[in-house]
Amino acid sequence: MKISVIGTGAWGQALFFALSAKNRSTSISSATNRDIEGLTQVPIKEAIDSNLIVFALSAQHTDEWLKKNFHHKGQNIVVASKGIDAKSGEFLNQIYTKYAPKENLAYLSGPSFAKEVREGLPCAIVVHSKNKKLSRRVSNLFPPFIKAYTSSDIAGGEISGAYKNVIAIAGGICDGLKLGNNAKASLVSRGLIEMARFGKSFGAKNKTFLGLSGAGDLFLTSSSTLSRNYRVGYALAKGKKLDEILEELGEVAEGVMSAKAICYLSKKHKIYTPIAKEVELIIEGKNPLDSLKDLLS
Repeated sequence: MKISVIGTGAWGQALFFALSAKNRSTSISSATNRDIEGLTQVPIKEAIDSNLIVFALSAQHTDEWLKKNFHHKGQNIVVASKGIDAKSGEFLNQIYTKYAPKENLAYLSGPSFAKEVREGLPCAIVVHSKNKKLSRRVSNLFPPFIKAYTSSDIAGGEISGAYKNVIAIAGGICDGLKLGNNAKASLVSRGLIEMARFGKSFGAKNKTFLGLSGAGDLFLTSSSTLSRNYRVGYALAKGKKLDEILEELGEVAEGVMSAKAICYLSKKHKIYTPIAKEVELIIEGKNPLDSLKDLLS
């Protein structure tokens, strides 16, 4: 099978490393014409013609990029991005189904820091798809150090992947304010409930939020400095401005825009999401201590 990874960010590079370990015909291509030292890339046109394409694009630029560059010719697609389009409020599965049939689409989720995947450290992920045959096929592409499960709950996997980044920002804020372990445990557990409540409104299954895609990825990203979203929250708690934080980060922190998208959808569908709301307000300039008081009340 000819496999192409599109997107040369940290996660794209990690997936290329993992997939090429087992499949020699794996290539990588930059979505933004970025040169990476030591990484041989193929042109976008060549990548698009692969049997299987793994997209590791920023959620906020996915629709625009696909419209400009992609034409479906029967390729199978694995969506490795996590986020919600803040402009339209569309989930990634809504975007990708405009360009390819559902039976050709699969979505990755689960606790998997790019740095540790690059180092070959063990982890478990979930491949979500309505096409069971495709799910199994994709799960078998990963090397032995990655255990890949399968699921048909696309909404649950995708909402978990987007929402946990928002709670991770809150986790960073909690640690940045030195609120302690009790507060952190309370925040993350209530964040899980909030995530599941939001997901239920879009047809997601509760068991997805209790597994790798939900609780697993949430616990990971809300507690580690390897998480970009956690680092954003920590820096916000220390009084840094968002623009300055993102410039220093040098990478995309999807939780920033996903917070806006989640709050937009929550208001539209009348879903109670207090943590996401406070994260959005802090991003917009609210004092984190005032948000703490409001959450406790």
